[in-house]
Parts: sequence; C-alpha cells; structure tokens
Amino acid sequence: MKIQLWSVGKSHEKYVQEGIQEFTQRLNKYFQASWQIIPPPKNAAGLSEKELKKAEAESILSSLQKEDYLVLLDERGRQLSSPELAAFIQQRANESSKRLIFLIGGAFGVDEAVMKRAQFSLSFSKLVFPHMLVRLMLAEQLYRACTILKNEKYHHS
Repeated sequence: MKIQLWSVGKSHEKYVQEGIQEFTQRLNKYFQASWQIIPPPKNAAGLSEKELKKAEAESILSSLQKEDYLVLLDERGRQLSSPELAAFIQQRANESSKRLIFLIGGAFGVDEAVMKRAQFSLSFSKLVFPHMLVRLMLAEQLYRACTILKNEKYHHS
C-alpha cells in the first residue's frame, strides 16, 4: 500500500520542511509515502470562497483514482487516538488498498464534492491549526502509527 499526503496550498515552508521530510522518510520504512502539493488556481485571488473551493475540488478529484481510499482532514471529522489511527491504517492495508490518501484542504476547507468522495474524515483537534503545522503533525502521526503497528519503542520513548 502507498500512503500519499496531499495538501492544497504553497510548498512546504522552511520552518516545517525539515520535520516533514524527516517523518516522511521515516514513514517510508513502513509504506511508500510521498507528498503531493496541489497549487491553488492561478486566479485564486479573484475567486469567491465557493468558486475557489470548486476549482480546488476539480484539481483534487481529477487526480484521484477510483480505488483510492481518501481520508479528509477536517476539524469536524472523527478524532482517533494514535493506536486507533494505527488500527485504521492496518485495516486499509488488510483491505489491500493500493493508495491511502490523506488530504489537507485549502484555506476555506473543501468543496462538498470532495467531502462526498472521502471515505473517512479525520480530525486532529477541534482547534484549527495552520496548514503547515498540520502537514508536520500528519507526517509524524502516520510514522507514530506505523511504529505502534510494529510494536517499536517510539510511541512511548
């Protein structure tokens, strides 16, 4: 199974780039993992919130394959403990999912069409975090989940 981490917005900011790379590299010991940064539309500044979300949705949905398992990160989603996230990942692997995609939407969230396409909505907190920090937290939590699956010491080190 491949794990893909998608994020709408700019490339990684320098202040989190090193951490994101570190945890993504660690994650690659367990699953092939990669980032896809989905750039905002070129005319984003001239679009309404609704138009922007629709344009971003078109880009996201056109990149998905039918068999992809899409997890949307959303503050209204379901909160999981680290062991529960590990079990969630193991379940996707057991189901022979080819690509497990974690999506961080744009500044205004995602269009309804993306919400409907997602099989699961995950929340790290009821708090709203900057997208760059969510990227780092996502990479770290996925790595942590994999160490839990392999009963390695990182989770409680």
